[in-house]
Amino acid sequence: MNDRIAIDEALVRRLVAGQFPHWADLPIRRVAADGWDNSTFHLGDAMKVRLPNAPGYASQADKELTWLPRLAPHLPVPIPAPLAIGEPAEGFPLRWSIYGWLDGETAFVALIPDRVRLARELAGFLRTLQAIDPTGGPPAGQPNFFRGGDLAVYDAETRQCLIELEGQVDGAGARDVWDAALAARWDGPPVWVHGDIAPGNLLLQEGRLSAVIDFGCCAIGDPACDLVMAWTFFSGDSRAAFVDGVAMDAGTWARARGWALWKALLMRLKYRNPEKLAAEQRIVDTVIAEHRG
Repeated sequence: MNDRIAIDEALVRRLVAGQFPHWADLPIRRVAADGWDNSTFHLGDAMKVRLPNAPGYASQADKELTWLPRLAPHLPVPIPAPLAIGEPAEGFPLRWSIYGWLDGETAFVALIPDRVRLARELAGFLRTLQAIDPTGGPPAGQPNFFRGGDLAVYDAETRQCLIELEGQVDGAGARDVWDAALAARWDGPPVWVHGDIAPGNLLLQEGRLSAVIDFGCCAIGDPACDLVMAWTFFSGDSRAAFVDGVAMDAGTWARARGWALWKALLMRLKYRNPEKLAAEQRIVDTVIAEHRG
């Protein structure tokens, strides 16, 4: 998005002081590992403030305020607890939110002595999430970038990526993966999806899953989008444990490979860092090899 909003500690301090004066004396500092959709700041030791970085992310706070308290009692590990919603002010044009703080290191940086165990824990979390009653839940669509929706919405973009990456990736193999993903349509009842299951949204303590954060892309729909960790994070025995733990049918895995391929191709075009390029290339190569069997 090119309409990102400049957000700093001074702005957050003014917003909190103006709307939540009982918290005005608490220290504010930006978190060490921030996300893309929202800017996040510590508010004292027990809370965090999240502000959307652009109008396209503005609906996430209201959705989380509505649904996270309903999901939390059913899940095996904590998820963010919304405490308050702030209104536009001080030149900031969007609603913003305050949450309780959850301790832990993201899976990006945490020491993980047993990745197979983590794969099983994450699989169990997803199975439990999918079993929660979806009645009235938010449908997939533009506000959550169609996570849980029909993968065909990214068909033109994926095929354009393959044109631009001609000679750099196995185009024929990638098209086979993509075509199989589009053909394996979801015909089951909608289930809850997180929408952004990624290492940065998994908190660990002593190597074990301790919380799952950032539900801004959650929706009800097709669970395939939540399975991409099979290629972006797990491998070998841990991938096998994750696949076994989520217990999905072949069609769902075909669509999951499509989600992984779409994102990896986009990142393959974006990155110039050799290490990141190699990581995305490995994802592309792996989903092609798995599809071919």
